[in-house]
Amino acid sequence: MRYIHTIKRIRQHKTNYRKRAAILVGRHHFITVKVSNQNVLTRLLDPDIKGDKVLATAHSRELVKQGWNGSLNSLPACYLTGILLGKKCLEKNFDSGVLYTGMNPFTSRVAACLKGIVDAGVHVPASEDSFPEQDRLDGNHIADYAKFLQKDKSKYESRFSLLLKNGLKPEDYPAHVQKIKSALMERPSNASTFKEESKFTVKTSKHLNAETSQTRSKVKSGSKKSE
Repeated sequence: MRYIHTIKRIRQHKTNYRKRAAILVGRHHFITVKVSNQNVLTRLLDPDIKGDKVLATAHSRELVKQGWNGSLNSLPACYLTGILLGKKCLEKNFDSGVLYTGMNPFTSRVAACLKGIVDAGVHVPASEDSFPEQDRLDGNHIADYAKFLQKDKSKYESRFSLLLKNGLKPEDYPAHVQKIKSALMERPSNASTFKEESKFTVKTSKHLNAETSQTRSKVKSGSKKSE
């Protein structure tokens, strides 16, 4: 039996080189979403031969600074973290990207985070059918489940102990999501300002290059005449 050598990162299930090659050929910034048992981390990256450069990043723990009292890896948390990343991208003048899942599957939480990025104003090619329903992104399913468990007080307190500890009633989850969403959406973006500045910078650099080339030619012609 013949042995076929495979690349180390393929054996470790870290890199999908077919998807990676498509990103490099397309020359796109790419978005990654990592969901753990407790948190969500999403980033906008720029592929580079020396290593991917992080252009913008958002962590679900940052939602706490905005007043978030819910879970940090639920569908609403993923959605709000995506909005936060989208606003950060626009603040840094990045308005487009593509999703890169690598070896990981495309789950509902990844889709919720991607939906938040799109709603924030970043252009990402994705189908609306792949996103979760807005009711689930708003946390209505959590509120309905909490109302169902109110009959059993012990079970209700054990399931939602973290929310109750943070002072949030699970029945008020949708209203709490809308409050944090409104606060994130009010973050300013500099996309329009960046386009005007970038055009001005390009024109200025061309003008400076033209001036330097003219001065060099004058110096050379003057030196030849003196000789």
